[in-house]
Amino acid sequence: MSAPISSSDKSIKKFTYIGIRSAFEKYESASRDGEFVARIPPKLLNKYLEIIGREVMREEIASLYELEKKLQAVKESSNYSVNDGRQDTQYDVEFSTNTMEKESSIITELQQLGYLKDSGKWLSKKGFLAVGVRLLRDVMKALNSGKTGMHETASIGSGSLVLDSSRRYEMGDDIRLLNVPRSILNAVERISKAKKDLIIPLEILVDDLEEYDTKQEVTMSVVYCIDLSSTMRYSTMYSGMSRIEAAKRALWSLYLLNQKYFSSDSIYIIGFGALASRVSAFDIPYLKTFEPGSDFLHYTNYQAAFRLARRILSKDSSMNRRIVMITDGHPSACFIDSNNEKEKIISQRPYSEFYSPEKRTIEKMKKNFDLELDISSGRTVYLCYRYRQVDQYIGEKTILEAKKCRNAGIEIDTIMISEEDTLLGYVNELEKLVKGRSYYINPSEIDKILLTDYLSRKRIMLSSHN
Repeated sequence: MSAPISSSDKSIKKFTYIGIRSAFEKYESASRDGEFVARIPPKLLNKYLEIIGREVMREEIASLYELEKKLQAVKESSNYSVNDGRQDTQYDVEFSTNTMEKESSIITELQQLGYLKDSGKWLSKKGFLAVGVRLLRDVMKALNSGKTGMHETASIGSGSLVLDSSRRYEMGDDIRLLNVPRSILNAVERISKAKKDLIIPLEILVDDLEEYDTKQEVTMSVVYCIDLSSTMRYSTMYSGMSRIEAAKRALWSLYLLNQKYFSSDSIYIIGFGALASRVSAFDIPYLKTFEPGSDFLHYTNYQAAFRLARRILSKDSSMNRRIVMITDGHPSACFIDSNNEKEKIISQRPYSEFYSPEKRTIEKMKKNFDLELDISSGRTVYLCYRYRQVDQYIGEKTILEAKKCRNAGIEIDTIMISEEDTLLGYVNELEKLVKGRSYYINPSEIDKILLTDYLSRKRIMLSSHN
C-alpha cells in the first residue's frame, strides 16, 4: 500500500495501490486434503491457454481427449529447464520432483486449477477470462496508440458519478449530494473561530454546506448481432481462421475490454440466421454456424436480429444505444407477419420458399447449442437467396425494420467481413437511409476494427459532453 499523502496538497490526487502478483507470474498451486494438486510453470501455462483459445473457437470443437494430445505435444516441445530463468530454485525443484512422482494428465491439472471443467463446454469461467485477457492483450498491442486509447472526461459538475472530493454548495443544486460530515465540520470551525460555545443542535448556515463533486458518466448499450449463416464458416484468404472464428475472437476481446474499463456500459450479443437468439457472453467461443439441410436456419435474416435487438434495448436505460451487425453477406430472408403478405408473395413468385421452425428444431437448438430461438418476433420466414443481389421484398422489409430502430433512437452500424466487395452495395444503401455507418474489412482485421470503433465511440461521446 502506498504511503499516505498530505491532505494539504490539493494538487495531488489520492490513490491507494494494492500490490498483487499476477497469477501468471508465479506458479499456480492448490491442495486437496494436503495432497499435491497441480503446478504449471507460467510460460507453459500461457502456451496451454493459447492452444485452448484456438481450439475452443473452431467450428468443430475438440474433445478433452484430443485437447490433451495437443497440450502434451506443446509440453514435449517446450523443453523447460528446472529454474526457467526464475530465482526460486528450491520451489522449482520441488515442482519438478512432485510432477515426476505424481503424474497426471494436463487436462486434470488444468481442471484442478479451475481453467477447464468436465463438460461439453469445457472452458470454465476462469478459463474464459484468462484466454480472453490474452486475446485482448494481443489486439491492444496491434492498435495505433495515437488514434485510440482510454479517453475519460475531466469535466466536473452535475453528473451521475459521485466523487470523493467536494465543493461549496450552491443554491439550486441537488441537496441529496450534500457532504454532511464536511458541512458539520465547517459549521463547527465557523463557530469556534467566532469564539462561541458549541450548542447542540448546531446552527448550520448555507455557507457551511458542501456537496460532493460529480462527474458525467457516459454510458453505451450495444447489441452485437453476429451472423451465423452457413457462409460464415468459410476460411479467409488472409489467415487460417474462418469468418465466424474471426468474429468470435473479436467479440471475446471486446467483452473483456468492456468489463475491464467500461463496466457501466452494457454489451448484448445476438446470433442470427433465419431466426435470432440471444447469446451469453460466456458462450461466445461455442457459437456455431447453422448447417444447411434439415431446416433453413442457415439463411440470413437481418430483420430477426433487428427486432430482438430493439426489444432488448427498449428495456435499457442508456441514452446511447447501438446495434452493430457483423455479417458476411446481404439478407436472404425476412418475416411474414400475415397471411395477406404470404399470398401477395405467392401471387408474384409462385415458387417461393417459406419456413416455420418445428418444435423438434427449437428443442434441438436449445439442447445441442444452447440457443433459445426467438419466435416471438416472427415465426414464418420468407426465404430467397439471390446471387450477389437482394430480393426486392426482403430488402424493403429489412430497411423498414432498420428505420423502426432508428426512430426508437437506436443507431445501426454494419461490419462486413467478406472478400467480396460486391456484397457491400446493399449495406451502404441501408446505412445511408438510417444514417449509420458501414465498414468493409477483411476478416483478419475485425478484432482491431471492432475495438477501435468501440473506443472511438467512447471518445466521441465524452467530447460531446464537455
